[in-house]
Amino acid sequence: MSGRLRLGVNIDHVATIRNARGGAHPDPARAAEIAAAAGADGITIHLREDRRHIRDGDLEAIRAACSLPINLEMAATEEMTEIACQYHPHAACIVPEKREERTTEGGLDVAGLHNQISPIVRQLRDAGARVSLFIEPDPVQIAVAEVLGAPVVELHTGRYAELWNEGGAEAAAVELGRLQAAAEEARKRGIEPHAGHGLTFENVGPVAAIPEIAELNIGHFLIGEAIFIGLEAAIREMRRLMDEARSGAGA
Repeated sequence: MSGRLRLGVNIDHVATIRNARGGAHPDPARAAEIAAAAGADGITIHLREDRRHIRDGDLEAIRAACSLPINLEMAATEEMTEIACQYHPHAACIVPEKREERTTEGGLDVAGLHNQISPIVRQLRDAGARVSLFIEPDPVQIAVAEVLGAPVVELHTGRYAELWNEGGAEAAAVELGRLQAAAEEARKRGIEPHAGHGLTFENVGPVAAIPEIAELNIGHFLIGEAIFIGLEAAIREMRRLMDEARSGAGA
């Protein structure tokens, strides 16, 4: 369980910048190519209901641009399920989505939405996608994910990141403990835990050091940092920090 930690690079906000002005630049497909060259293990994209960043045409363009596995984040809706089943991504991560939010806020309540999510998980699995549920680090949510038959959960690290921003490692220690316990619980239930949201160069180490976690998905920070140092350099530095933490060198 303490092997190499995978890095999924979310390139949504390359498309956000493109869409702010229109046209074709910057190209998310080019970002996928750069991420692959820089050491990413996968590409994450979120096709939202309002198409505020990734658009339908980007799906095949990104797939054609690089051979990395694609993780399609999606809302639990009939439209997105149909698109995902047609697109056949390597993985499909069901996330909460509200039109008015600026980014994903909190984890999906799979316990409360069990009846809505259950047929979607089944359809996606039948289409060959590895289904992931984006949830809070909560044992109840993990237990329901097992009942739903999801092979992966992605633990929401947003609260951890907020606490870190407020007071560093000490302030985030309790939430880090919740992430650790949730990752252990997922493994006990035969579910592969991933994690993501709000992770940066400064706070990624403690999460990356959790041996049960198999993958981190990071986007906004990397795209923002690319403005200053370039996308390839940002991804390579994140990759280095993750590897350092996983090996224990950063302890």
